[in-house]
Amino acid sequence: MLKEIYIKNLAVIKEAVIPLENNLNIFTGETGAGKSILINGINAVLGQRCTKDIVRTGCEKAVITALFTGISDDVRKKLEEIGYSCEEGELTVTREISADGGSVSRINHRTASATLLREIGSMLINIHGQHDNQILLDSERHMEILDNFGGDNTYLDEYRKSFRELQSIARKLGELKKSEQGRIERRNKLTEITEDIGALNLEPDEDEILEKEYETAKNSESAIIAINSAIQMITGDEASTELIASAEKHIEGYTENSKELSGLYERLSAVEIELSDIASELGTISEKIELDGQRLDYLKERLTAINTLKRKYVCDCNELIKLYNESSEELLKLESSADEIARLNAEKNELLHKVTEQAKALYDYRERTAELFIERVTSELCFLNMPDVVLSVNHVKGKLTQNGMDTIEFLISANKGETPKPISKIASGGELSRIMLALKSVIAYRDSIPTMIFDEIDTGVSGKAAQKIGIKLKEIGKVRQVICVTHLSQIAVMADNHLLIEKNTIDERTETNVSTLDFGGRTAEIARIMGGENPSQLMLDTAKEELLKAQKM
Repeated sequence: MLKEIYIKNLAVIKEAVIPLENNLNIFTGETGAGKSILINGINAVLGQRCTKDIVRTGCEKAVITALFTGISDDVRKKLEEIGYSCEEGELTVTREISADGGSVSRINHRTASATLLREIGSMLINIHGQHDNQILLDSERHMEILDNFGGDNTYLDEYRKSFRELQSIARKLGELKKSEQGRIERRNKLTEITEDIGALNLEPDEDEILEKEYETAKNSESAIIAINSAIQMITGDEASTELIASAEKHIEGYTENSKELSGLYERLSAVEIELSDIASELGTISEKIELDGQRLDYLKERLTAINTLKRKYVCDCNELIKLYNESSEELLKLESSADEIARLNAEKNELLHKVTEQAKALYDYRERTAELFIERVTSELCFLNMPDVVLSVNHVKGKLTQNGMDTIEFLISANKGETPKPISKIASGGELSRIMLALKSVIAYRDSIPTMIFDEIDTGVSGKAAQKIGIKLKEIGKVRQVICVTHLSQIAVMADNHLLIEKNTIDERTETNVSTLDFGGRTAEIARIMGGENPSQLMLDTAKEELLKAQKM
């Protein structure tokens, strides 16, 4: 519970120590006395946003310190998780707001962030202000209210876990499918590359090796042709040897009588023998030169195929091999992407079925919760002077969202015979206050937050309805610490601890003080609320009577 609040230099509050009890604490005071400043101070120490304007004029900083006692195991465990100790079940939270706009937060005198204050503060105090009534006007918040009433988050937590997994898979599939067309085009291109190059089954530097072999083979063919032509010229029809032999015959008959012709004849005979030897040796050389015509054709075709791909992909043989390997590897990945899409689709379908079943279970749980909700809240509203109220929950199945497959809206009829309609369309300010108090009342018995603060819960109500609100606050105060700011005597008389906020002028400056009232002080304050300043004796007697009556409740 919130044991004590210390405030220094907060707006018109110069310094105040405010003790609180573990039941119903009521703050009263004239309009403008500083009741809203007190709530702002509590919000600040709980880590809520605040501005430098709340620092008292002329002061360097404002300081708000809250002392909590009887810290629950949940809060203690949370503090230990983040490295803060909680000795003897006490917790001190401080917020300093500088006039220059900065702020410093501390938990048990150790520096802490405002975010951490909010996290811890939400486990210690539940503040209801007038703006909270707007939650009732927002149908999208009704599911949150119903879930808080139900108190069992198991169904929702399990559903959200699966739903987040489903969303994650859906995102992955979306990303994969978004680029699917590009992958198809890329896959086709890679397939063309791997088929083109793979068909050749290239070896490193094969183009250079084949070029050398082809050049050698091509030269051998030319040499054979040349040698055979030479042999043909020497030995074929009308070849050189025949011409020489013919020349020999022509001069043979004249060699005996002419020494010169005899010499020429011998020389022709030697030439004929020499040419015959040359032809024989040329034939031998020709036979030694190997020529495989099929190999030459193969080399030519192979080189043509390789050179065609080299021109097509603008690279050499080794780069073609590299291109093939890289393309094959990328193609494998693309094919695995297709497998991944198929796998994710299967996983998505399976998870979608699971999520749908969990959503149905959550829907059924909320349906049961709604029945109990209607029963409990209707009972509270009847007590709060709304006897003819009809509350219903419009619970509809729809598409899957992070909150399930349901949409929920509270419908209400405050007058007998009227069909229930959305709260936002028919509820008055006073009715909103009582509906919210009814909700807080039923939830108070279920949650573990020890302190509830109500700022002007009495807005728009008076008379008997105000009296019922006071009784209900006192009833809640028996199970939770309740702090309430009010301007109604019917509520103020119910206080277990009554504190007065009053404004005074000291040395030409306004100061607000907070004091705890005894019975006499309470009598005077209740009479002031009922009848204004300088109440009559009759009003004082009435106030005393109301206080005594409230003490018996």
